Amino acid sequence: MSATGSEARARDRPVLEVRGLTVYHGQLRALSDVELSVEAGEVYAIIGANGAGKSTLLRTLAGLHRAATGRVLFDGVDITGTRPEQRVEMGMALVPEGRRLFRSLSVEENLLVGRHKARTSPWSLERVYATFDWMPGRRSQRAYQLSGGEQQAVAIGRALIANPRVLLLDELSLGLAPLVVRRIYEVLPELLRSGVTVLLVEQDVSQAVRVASRIQCLLEGRSTLEGPPARFSPAEIEAAYFGLGAAGRAS
Repeated sequence: MSATGSEARARDRPVLEVRGLTVYHGQLRALSDVELSVEAGEVYAIIGANGAGKSTLLRTLAGLHRAATGRVLFDGVDITGTRPEQRVEMGMALVPEGRRLFRSLSVEENLLVGRHKARTSPWSLERVYATFDWMPGRRSQRAYQLSGGEQQAVAIGRALIANPRVLLLDELSLGLAPLVVRRIYEVLPELLRSGVTVLLVEQDVSQAVRVASRIQCLLEGRSTLEGPPARFSPAEIEAAYFGLGAAGRAS
């Protein structure tokens, strides 16, 4: 096959696929037969209440939880058994719930952690500073001195310096004021323009519906709804979120 043909084939397939994924926490089944397909260049949102399995899904995609059954494919390659650092090298980065910064390190030192196993691509320390314009003047400040929203921005910047093709954002707005959340979400268009695909977990349904090209709702580890948000009424999304009726799925 020619290079042009190979590139066309790569464009035709999803950048990230999940097939029949089941994950356990001890004896507890956290995810059950979850399916997922994320196209390059889109924002795909996973919604659901506490305990739905959203964070478990992202951590499994990042290689931090082991799948009991099912497969994870990145650009058509089965990565189900690969280590987390290998997934970073391939182009997948996670912004974990709770930010997980090194509290005693400076803003810049936390950002530079992202260079470990980083790919060569557009995102650099300078570009992160240009995106979050408050950071250069506070590059020497310790992470524990930052507000929650500032810590979230540093966590995103650290992941971007790894130059991901797919950015996994876990509970992006958790514990943040609405104004801060809005400012964080304002960064998404630049991420997409740079070629980053975004898979995010969000409890705030209205926020997810506003920014996502497609959504999937999880309830007790199972998918109850999937498709473009415009295809579903607020009542259908609410029913899927709380398990109030028959689930709906759209292709």
